[in-house]
Amino acid sequence: MADPDPVPGAAGAAARTGAAGSRATDARLALADRMLDILRTTSTEPRPDEQLEALMLAVAADLPVLLWGEPGIGKTAALTQLAACLDLPLTTVIASVHEPSDFSGLPIVGEDPEARGVPMAPPRWAVELVRAGRGLLFLDELSTATPAVQAALLRVVLERRVGALRLPPAVRIVAAANPRASAADGWELSPPLANRFVHLYWVHDPDVVVRGLGGVWPRAELPRLAPERLPEAAEFARRAVCGFLLARPTLIHRLPSTETRRGGAWPSPRSWEAALTLLAFGTAAGVSRDVLALLVRGAVGDGPGLELLAHLDRMELPDPEELLADPVAAGLPERGDLRQAALESVVAAVGARPRRERWEAAWAVLARALETGAPDLLVAPATALAALRRDDWEVPEGVERLAGVIGLARRADRSVRRAESAQGGHGSAGVRR
Repeated sequence: MADPDPVPGAAGAAARTGAAGSRATDARLALADRMLDILRTTSTEPRPDEQLEALMLAVAADLPVLLWGEPGIGKTAALTQLAACLDLPLTTVIASVHEPSDFSGLPIVGEDPEARGVPMAPPRWAVELVRAGRGLLFLDELSTATPAVQAALLRVVLERRVGALRLPPAVRIVAAANPRASAADGWELSPPLANRFVHLYWVHDPDVVVRGLGGVWPRAELPRLAPERLPEAAEFARRAVCGFLLARPTLIHRLPSTETRRGGAWPSPRSWEAALTLLAFGTAAGVSRDVLALLVRGAVGDGPGLELLAHLDRMELPDPEELLADPVAAGLPERGDLRQAALESVVAAVGARPRRERWEAAWAVLARALETGAPDLLVAPATALAALRRDDWEVPEGVERLAGVIGLARRADRSVRRAESAQGGHGSAGVRR
């Protein structure tokens, strides 16, 4: 009898061995996937984060935001968390790998182009956004997009149009870019495109990174606008921006002289409108001055933004004549620098119209300030007010307390100067020896 063919048996054994090896591999990959799921499972906590708060407020105000930051800094992770917080589907479009027609639309020739024209067909991602009716459009790698692609993005960012399609109002736009020095084949942003964004510079907070790697990231939350403050906040923002631009009309439109600065935030009527909107939203939400500074500077640039913030501080100062008219009920700012500025404005008002009753009222304002704030802020205003005294003006009652405060402060200053002089003298003596 002939020997059986060994090949089928060998093939079967090999097949069984292969199947067993495949099951073992699948089991190992399943364990690896389980480990990845454990590592990716994180939680969030309410934690102050000025960057995240500024981003959320700009998105709530429906303004396009551009996040600048070095590679790996966490811009994409912030956008993912933002979309989850807003419960919006995230649509990511890598601008640098697309053609201009992907944003301006592809021409589609129909049956009768002479009568009906040639429509511009939008890309699939835009059609899906319209179908969803809402979403977060994330334009990544904007600084590596060619000038032609940047030009095609102008209508997408400002008018929310992609070809012949208009994106729904519930779609928010956020972009991200790396500085040209750290971008792969980077380009400077064109001035028209840059001026359409609120620019936020994303940096890492060591505490946030360490706690996040431990499994707990800060929670992104929409700003809570106070309904009763909406009209007041809008009126304040209009008065602040319009009053500032009346005093500084040269800042209404100022195109930077260098190409790099043109690719960032700079003042124009469009960006001042964005700053006004952000100021209104920030006032209604009661955000901190640091968050407001990030937003205003991100809209109109560092210089104009800082000038506007200084103008806001001056707007918050009480009228010195009102303080002199009713010193007992004087409402002084809580912030130390604003409080001292208010007191100095009272002294300046008395100096402009020096009368005994006004001089005495100013002392009453300083006494009120002593009751409600730090005494060291009174040294300079009280010294200047004392210098305004005329020979026939008697010192008001209650000034003794102020005189004591001023005397203590002066003695402290003299002690510091003596200590500094002594240190300098010892040093000289050491050299002589």
